[in-house]
Amino acid sequence: MFELSPDDWTALRLSVKVALVATLAALPLAIAVATLLARARFPGKTLVDALVHLPLVMPPVVTGYLLLLAFGRRGPVGEWLESTFGLVLSFRWTGAALACAVMGFPLMVRAIRLSIESVDARLAAAAATLGAPPLWSYATVTLPLALPGVLAGAVLCFAKALGEFGATITFVSSIPGETRTLPSAIYAATQTPGGDASALRLTLVAVAVSVAALALSEWLARRVRRAVGGGA
Repeated sequence: MFELSPDDWTALRLSVKVALVATLAALPLAIAVATLLARARFPGKTLVDALVHLPLVMPPVVTGYLLLLAFGRRGPVGEWLESTFGLVLSFRWTGAALACAVMGFPLMVRAIRLSIESVDARLAAAAATLGAPPLWSYATVTLPLALPGVLAGAVLCFAKALGEFGATITFVSSIPGETRTLPSAIYAATQTPGGDASALRLTLVAVAVSVAALALSEWLARRVRRAVGGGA
């Protein structure tokens, strides 16, 4: 019988919370970086682009270890955050959100960048000739037209966060009720005698949540395209 246990529900709620926080936290920076890469010309642009996409090509365990070195309680950033704000990331769900944001960030930036590049730059230039400040023309012309790509990037980041395992388990481990998300719960179930049924249930849940997120993304993108006059 398909019935989730209390621990399964805890892992599901934690996964959704971590994925949402990771996506919302990464989105403003992703829009800024994508805009910079799409519109600006500056020395070292290729290097910045490579650094942004580095988490995609590095082993996730390496990314998690680097996060642990930097944001652990003895790391330079982690020690400063704890002493200044009382914020601890290592072995906490907030650290899982950070790891997921880092892993999903390149996917979000790429989707947004492609969407911004597809917007005719002359439209913003025309708004500027009518007296609109650059930031205002960007916010009222470029960004609304690029909104389908922004939504696509956000959903990609959310889906990546739901499935992230290597960086998360390296940085925050797999602590029940605190950092044990769906992927780590599935792994723990496969390592437990008789845990195959639980692993299968959680796998089906993960697939269902991912499909629902993608369907919602497509629906929102269609609504946005109609709103900005891009067609159905």
